[in-house]
Amino acid sequence: MEIDDIYSLFSKSSGISTDTRTINKKNLFFCLKGENFNGNSFINQAIDLGASFVIYDEKKLYHKSEKTIKVKNALETLQLLAKYHRSKFKIPIIGLTGSNGKTTSKELINSVLSQKFNVTCTSNNFNNHIGVPLTILEINRKTDLAIIEMGANHLGEIDLLCSIADPNIGYITNFGKAHLEGFGGIEGVVKGKSELYEYIRQKKGIVLVNNDDSIQREKSKGIKTFSFGKSKKSNYLTHNTTSNESLCEACLNDKKIKSNLYGEYNFENINASIAMGIYFDLSLEQIKNGIKNYIPKNNRSEMIRTKSNFILADSYNANPTSMKVSIQSFIKLRDTKKILILGDMHEIGKTSIIEHKRILNSIKKNKDLKIFLVGKIFNQLKFNSEKIQFFYKTKELISHLKKNLIMDCTILLKGSRKINLEKVIPFL
Repeated sequence: MEIDDIYSLFSKSSGISTDTRTINKKNLFFCLKGENFNGNSFINQAIDLGASFVIYDEKKLYHKSEKTIKVKNALETLQLLAKYHRSKFKIPIIGLTGSNGKTTSKELINSVLSQKFNVTCTSNNFNNHIGVPLTILEINRKTDLAIIEMGANHLGEIDLLCSIADPNIGYITNFGKAHLEGFGGIEGVVKGKSELYEYIRQKKGIVLVNNDDSIQREKSKGIKTFSFGKSKKSNYLTHNTTSNESLCEACLNDKKIKSNLYGEYNFENINASIAMGIYFDLSLEQIKNGIKNYIPKNNRSEMIRTKSNFILADSYNANPTSMKVSIQSFIKLRDTKKILILGDMHEIGKTSIIEHKRILNSIKKNKDLKIFLVGKIFNQLKFNSEKIQFFYKTKELISHLKKNLIMDCTILLKGSRKINLEKVIPFL
């Protein structure tokens, strides 16, 4: 069956499903495979739950139902379907990637542009070779523009995602020490993320550039740009302040723009959303409302006030760059007792111990901090200290917290996803 035939079935369906636990009636179901699952095992279940058709690719499997369609590769068919669907729409598509802050930037930009437009935007962290086509397939006739977040940990992945989403506007938040193992070092990170620039260059599109980032300035040469930064050459000149509540405040035309984000590193995310608002001709009031309406959640710069403490939960993920800037902002907080709870940083590769040691060296002499370090890597650097305590696992830290209550403190949680630091929140 050709892709235009499958597209005809998609057009008559109620949407796409890849999981029978969330399938809706008349969904077009794709049998995808992963390390721990095989969608081909759920063909009958998908049909029983009301799937209009099921796309499967198991070579040894033959299914007689009129509702099943066998293809060579279900994932590639899903991606081709998304590309075909994308070609039907002549709308702005913002492709967004970066080492740090891409999800926060995406949510802020979405919140701002939604003040004026009907926006289709990447949900949660659906930013890979499956999530991007699923997001593209959510675009409909009511969509004015789309924001597609693109994640990668190897060279060539951003290029693949660009070929599916076909963005005509691009933004790279930054180039940091994330997924160093997969990219083979910081040079690989820059090359991999810059695949978005190269796609936009060929597309003759436009990229948003942070003029304070020398790598962005260099890599975007020869591409049409719209910029923000402290340089007077920027289209939008940034001016940042911090409120009494330690929240970030930006400034546009001498008017303060309040946010619900803490940490100096979030100014770049806020200013990128302001710049996008300016580019798309939003009013000052629309931009202000968009930024004010964004409330961080899901352990990404999330602020949680418990009965005993105030928690800055930023433990969805971590790498040396994001860990460093989070700690630097946290240390600047005044008039509060501060506690750092840090977890191992994963996917760093050969320099893992070196990067963890740098983090430890940057905090161990700070007299204002009490520090809890969690994970096997931090424990390789363990030493006797009155103010620094080491734990191999999060559950060990939880046991400690049950016996040693923390009261009236401001606490930063930062670590890689697999450390599960969010599990300590009920005990703080």
